Amino acid sequence: MITLLDYGAGNVRSVRNAITRLGYTVRDVQGPQDILTAEKLIFPGVGSFGSVMQRLHRDGLVEPLIERIRLNKPFLGICVALQALFEGSEESPGVAGLSILPGQVKRFTDRNLSVPQIGWNGIILHKESPILKDYQEQKLYFVHSYRASVTDVGPDWLLSTTDYGEAFVSGVEKGNVTAFQFHPEKSGEAGLNILKNYLDSQGSDTITVRQSLPVQDKRTHIAKRIIACLDVRTNDQGDLVVTKGDQYDVRNDGEVRNLGKPVELARRYYEEGADEITFLNITGFRDFPMKDQPMLEVLQRTSENVFVPLTIGGGIREFTDSDGKHYSALDVAAEYFRSGADKISIGSDAVYAVEEFLQTGKRSGKSAIEQISMVYGAQAVVISVDPRRVYVHAPEDTDHNTIKTTTPGPQGENYCWYQCTVKGGREGRDIDAVQLAKTCELLGAGEILLNCIDKDGTNSGFDHELIRQVRGAVSIPVIASSGAGSAQHFVDVFKATDVEAALAAGIFHRQEVPVSEVKEAMRRNNIETR
Repeated sequence: MITLLDYGAGNVRSVRNAITRLGYTVRDVQGPQDILTAEKLIFPGVGSFGSVMQRLHRDGLVEPLIERIRLNKPFLGICVALQALFEGSEESPGVAGLSILPGQVKRFTDRNLSVPQIGWNGIILHKESPILKDYQEQKLYFVHSYRASVTDVGPDWLLSTTDYGEAFVSGVEKGNVTAFQFHPEKSGEAGLNILKNYLDSQGSDTITVRQSLPVQDKRTHIAKRIIACLDVRTNDQGDLVVTKGDQYDVRNDGEVRNLGKPVELARRYYEEGADEITFLNITGFRDFPMKDQPMLEVLQRTSENVFVPLTIGGGIREFTDSDGKHYSALDVAAEYFRSGADKISIGSDAVYAVEEFLQTGKRSGKSAIEQISMVYGAQAVVISVDPRRVYVHAPEDTDHNTIKTTTPGPQGENYCWYQCTVKGGREGRDIDAVQLAKTCELLGAGEILLNCIDKDGTNSGFDHELIRQVRGAVSIPVIASSGAGSAQHFVDVFKATDVEAALAAGIFHRQEVPVSEVKEAMRRNNIETR
């Protein structure tokens, strides 16, 4: 029996599913006494440092957690749960942690790196551990903006480090108490093996001093991510299907293109080696109560067998149902997180939020970006940008951010800007992609999914000019999207730009290019991959 500390924030379903998949039964902490009496406790910290500690205090769990660790009872912390072991965090000034370890958790400082760190990185072991006994230098999934300093952790606690500009603490362990900065439940088979080792371990009543390993003169490297995207909508028969369009038109001979069932395709991409799965709900399910949203079931079923990050976009907005009950964007996002999503993608509502900010110059605190980021952290918010080219003869012809393009316009124009659109590309707005990306970062977004209407469905490669322009304007990770037609196109975009990830849909759905072929092409070209 495994006891799970589910304090009501973020995606805990994936941890629950992973434990069940490994043959164990899960029960939830019902009160403070369960913390002390649990045979084995898993604490998956999801969200911002402040919100995690606030919920622990609210439920009277702080002192029992400290006591459990003091008594050397089996404990596994994940992500923010590792950070909570320290005295505090720059993310939430003035909020005290559990103070098991000294020092403050601090934000990454290397300006040459995107923050948050989102993706697959390695770990370097500093001592032996039964939980990491089978670790063979596989990549594991990290998603965080703040990290613990190696200088704050003595050899009695330091288990592993990882490099992201600088070395940081990615694992601590003393006796039966272990915590990781990475997410084993989102790290594929390698992560499941780590979880299994913890679940199978017998523990010891005494604190065993484990053998230190020789200092390794090497660094870990974050991998470029390959993301499989599934555009999901109802067809004319009312079935939920994966589809794909050309310039966002998903119909062929009047019928919605049906390329498969979302849950089955997601599992196939996971097994082929996709680093993340993204669901884009392209009809938004506009007019029904939140509890009836079909995408909730898709996420729930997918998370039972897919142990890499899941992103969901479409319909993340406030609305009032047919019974007159109002739901905030945060309410909707919370339901998606509870159903298995790790990140929320916001499209049209991000454009409206940026327009409001540019008019007032002030944060309202009411946008979906701000609400979700405040509770779940910037890493949980992805902005899906749907721009199209607008050509001009000279930069002076527009107030927008232009580029000199190698692909002239229909009248021989040598410059263009990228106009953001809403409503699935059907309506253009007076805002460009750079304005949108920079402002969304300011409002609290943690990642940009950069589509391109002009490239969508063309199989002609990614728009490197757009990607370089936006990537150079923000300090958060950017995902290249639209236009992939071959494995070489992924190699090209990683070599030509600093983008952290690349996404495709149609070529994966139609099995024209499998994920494994893309990964192999990256390896041949010395591009870091999982």
